[in-house]
Amino acid sequence: MSHSRNRLVVLGLDGLPLSLARSLCAGGKLPNLATLALSPNARAMRAELPELSPVNWASVVTGLNPGGHGVFGFSRIDPATYTLSLTDSSAIQAPTLFERLGAQHRTSKVINLPGAYPARPMPGMLVAGFVAHDLARAVHPPFLASILEGEGYVLEADTTRGVSDPDYLLSQLRLTLRSRRKALDLFWPDLAWDAFMLVLTETDRIFHFFYPAVANPEHALHGAFMELLAEWDALIGFVLELYNALPEPKRLVVLADHGFTECTAELDLNVWLMQQGLLKLKGLGSNEFDSQAIAPHESAAFALDPGRIYINVKERFARGVFHQYIADKLRGELKAALMELRVDGKPALAAVHEAQEIYSGPFVSRAPDLICEPMPGISLTGKFNRTELTGLYGRFGCHTPGDAFFYDSAGSAPETVSAAGRELFAHFGLTPEARQWP
Repeated sequence: MSHSRNRLVVLGLDGLPLSLARSLCAGGKLPNLATLALSPNARAMRAELPELSPVNWASVVTGLNPGGHGVFGFSRIDPATYTLSLTDSSAIQAPTLFERLGAQHRTSKVINLPGAYPARPMPGMLVAGFVAHDLARAVHPPFLASILEGEGYVLEADTTRGVSDPDYLLSQLRLTLRSRRKALDLFWPDLAWDAFMLVLTETDRIFHFFYPAVANPEHALHGAFMELLAEWDALIGFVLELYNALPEPKRLVVLADHGFTECTAELDLNVWLMQQGLLKLKGLGSNEFDSQAIAPHESAAFALDPGRIYINVKERFARGVFHQYIADKLRGELKAALMELRVDGKPALAAVHEAQEIYSGPFVSRAPDLICEPMPGISLTGKFNRTELTGLYGRFGCHTPGDAFFYDSAGSAPETVSAAGRELFAHFGLTPEARQWP
């Protein structure tokens, strides 16, 4: 099938809020970001809820909300055993833009896409991002693994030392920036592609641990992180140079998957449910993800990160405690009670949504019963080893549903991340399909 190439370039800037981007550009140290952020084509959009990377990058590449693609968080729970597992590419139940393009004999090249591990075959080249941990399973075609390994490609920064060792975190992020540049040098030059996507996740990693250091010029570590961001900005500039050299027709979209702000408190919804007498644990979990601690026959509801509440009904869970008609009543009571939650005397939640209110598509039945939307600065959690309702545990930045960065050289103005994804499909004359992909 012959066709002319109307190329699309997508640059992902994970977790970048538009407001912070513009304030950082005022200092003149991020000239390439300023080209985008200060353009009239830049605007803020809302993330799909929950405001997490796997949910929203899936929304970008499928053009659908979670009810259409089936991804609702970093983890998913087995309704038979109540065990948690990490969400990966198998959870994305709808065809991605790259798979749809492949069906039209068009080629894509994708670098560091979160949620794409293990790599699904597609015409072109793919290197998956977080939660990728095995290079051999993170790439397609398979021969890329040895090439990237030879280049010293790093899949993900080691953030385990987080806030306790900023110099180590900075060194790790420099490794990932160099790795993305090496992949870009390998993938771009032949121009044998219709769609090209590169996602940079360094901002998200910095903001979780050091958002105040970046946002506040008076912070002692502000200069160190601005040096790292200057290197990040240089890579953005290199992408812009490559894009500008492309022949017409072409289009550039730059976007974030959610916003970010300073974290004032983590609020654990499982602790709250226990306080309400709705969740019983056999004992504190061995770790924060140990959902085996749930005593299912004695629990009406439980929460999963970040603000997902599931009602333990017989129609869904193997050891559910009551039927759906009772759950419908409990759902309304929970919504009202949750909206009364306070942290330091201020409302903790901006809204509590039922799945049918914010999702559409064939997988709404898999969604949480309630999706809590936090007020800015509140990080919602659903751990299984905590006893305190609120606290800070080493993360000083948290996601926000609003203020996600968006720029389109074509001037589109999507209101949500999934709408931004639909713009990518529309560039090629495609419409997203809410159907299970083989």
